[in-house]
Amino acid sequence: MKFPLIPTVLVVAAIATMIALGVWQLQRKAEKEALLETYRAAMEMPPIAWPETPDEDLLYRRATGFCVEPMSWRATAGQNRDGETGWQHIASCRTGGAEGPGMQAVMGWSRSIDSPEDWAGGAVTGTITLDPEYGLRLVSENAAPGLEPVARPSAEDIPNNHLLYAIQWFLFALIAGVIYLLALRRRLRD
Repeated sequence: MKFPLIPTVLVVAAIATMIALGVWQLQRKAEKEALLETYRAAMEMPPIAWPETPDEDLLYRRATGFCVEPMSWRATAGQNRDGETGWQHIASCRTGGAEGPGMQAVMGWSRSIDSPEDWAGGAVTGTITLDPEYGLRLVSENAAPGLEPVARPSAEDIPNNHLLYAIQWFLFALIAGVIYLLALRRRLRD
């Protein structure tokens, strides 16, 4: 009976890869914890003016910007402060002065996808968050007329599942090893 060298090498390589992925997830857990701590600290800092250029170091910082005029509106799925799902309405604002060339402002929540028409712009104070299309957005503390306030952004809402992912990879490696040893034992016995 010949020892199955190639299958053994393949299984050992797969197990080593799974263990490496588990270790990587543990490293990502530490990185995410540091990032979340940065966001929590930013939430306690004094407000700033809306930044001229997108800077992810400002996430979860309170800021004030001035919307000279809402140029367009878009609606994305969101929640109000009571946790109800619906649509959050985002104004693409024309800005001037220190606020830079433009600002995405989440101006409120409603059950309807239809954009509000009664808000002509003005000062917006809120929390800076990520915007997948434009880099950053300002989530207003106060809603535009006809809308309800959206849920307040919080660093606590960002999941940190990396420990669970690490455990999952380590279990996959253990299971693969046990299955292979059982199969190898049976083959050598037969």
